[in-house]
Amino acid sequence: MPYSQFSIDKVKRDFHLTIVEGSRFFPDSVEPIAASSKLLAILEDVPWAIAVDTEKARSEVIINPVLLEVRRTLNRQVSVFSGEEFNVDPSVGLNGVCDFLISRSPEQLTVEAPAIVVVEAKKSDLKSGLGQCIAEMLAVRQFNQAKEQPLGAAYGCVTSGTQWRFLKLEGQIVTIDLTDYPLSPVENILSWFVWMVKDA
Repeated sequence: MPYSQFSIDKVKRDFHLTIVEGSRFFPDSVEPIAASSKLLAILEDVPWAIAVDTEKARSEVIINPVLLEVRRTLNRQVSVFSGEEFNVDPSVGLNGVCDFLISRSPEQLTVEAPAIVVVEAKKSDLKSGLGQCIAEMLAVRQFNQAKEQPLGAAYGCVTSGTQWRFLKLEGQIVTIDLTDYPLSPVENILSWFVWMVKDA
């Protein structure tokens, strides 16, 4: 069963998770990161992506450029994968394609541990992607453990490109920040991704 078959109820039940709603887990001290002129130029096409209004357009014009900016900010010492098969444990449904995945390894040909953040792209309804994102976060944790590079937390994000909702998995607790953060100012989104990569 692929990640996309998981609802919040199913992932909670199957993996005995506790959901904590509404808690912001980013420290107030995280400083915004200035966007490059390259990213700002790309984001000028956001109105086009909104008008076309497909998940693919939003992924190509908004989400992927933001994540690649995170990679550039971190001197390309992390990898960003798009549409990657991430089959960790098919016996419990942790298999399928991740829309986006960030690893702390700079290797780009294959996903190497430690994987840190998964990003699930949605056309609009962010809630519909939460169960899937949580399942992918569980896969990240299991993948890192199997590679003997366990981390304290795994992070996730469900986004339409114009709205971003963040999640954290620590132990059996999933914290879902119920604030849908807007793309603008993109400096905030960049800083939170950089913080997640460094904090995990």
